[in-house]
Amino acid sequence: MEKSHEGYQPTEANGREAVLSVRDLTVGFGSNIVLDKLNLEIYRGEILGFVGASGTGKSVLMRTVLRLLAKRSGKIEILGADYDNITEGERIALDMRLGVLFQHGALFSALTVRENIQVPMREYLDLPQSLMDELARVKIELVGLAPEAAEKYPSELSGGMIKRAALARALALDPDLVFLDEPTSGLDPIGAAEFDELIAKLRDTLGLTVYMVTHDLDSLFSVCDRIAVLGKKKVLVEGTVEDMLACDDSWVQSYFRGKRARSIVRNDQ
Repeated sequence: MEKSHEGYQPTEANGREAVLSVRDLTVGFGSNIVLDKLNLEIYRGEILGFVGASGTGKSVLMRTVLRLLAKRSGKIEILGADYDNITEGERIALDMRLGVLFQHGALFSALTVRENIQVPMREYLDLPQSLMDELARVKIELVGLAPEAAEKYPSELSGGMIKRAALARALALDPDLVFLDEPTSGLDPIGAAEFDELIAKLRDTLGLTVYMVTHDLDSLFSVCDRIAVLGKKKVLVEGTVEDMLACDDSWVQSYFRGKRARSIVRNDQ
């Protein structure tokens, strides 16, 4: 399911449309350079798993792409638009096509699930309350929460329910591109597997493109179409699981063929 891109000309590579293109991105804090001329592309309809050792800058990259952190140099295009060269109205329209799920959900504790989901609607749209209530109900059902969850507060939810409620809020404006920061962290194996299945189902049903920062090997193996590995301030390698297994970088080998890797990979060594 494609959405219109009036006014934008997305980058294409090998016949695929890049909905996110990062070129020569440099980000730093004081004298500390975290990302140095990093390049990355995410293509329409894929789930990209983004991994790297702790402290390498995974969250810094995502926050920079979302303009929560300033870049020093480089170019970021989202859905064919360069944030540095668009009007305020175009920026708002573009922001509405992005959804974000932060690592711990980041739900507003004083708001119910329904009210949390309606926050983006109130910020960007002018809709009657009855319609926002109906839209929130649809999003709640979409992520697999029971209808009665709508009037619960975050403190009344389990960890898995918080993740789903936060995902419902990320989907509030029907985005094209969704950013997920460690979506399965804190979940038990069954809950994590169910959440992975939900992400894949939503991608297929809604035509989403998904940028997923994760440490979860099961997520990488089961739902990600491609994987990108961050290290040495750049993307070290990107591609399929098979590409990761063939990479000779020591960290990549340790991560994908180490003791916690899937047994099918270990047995193949």
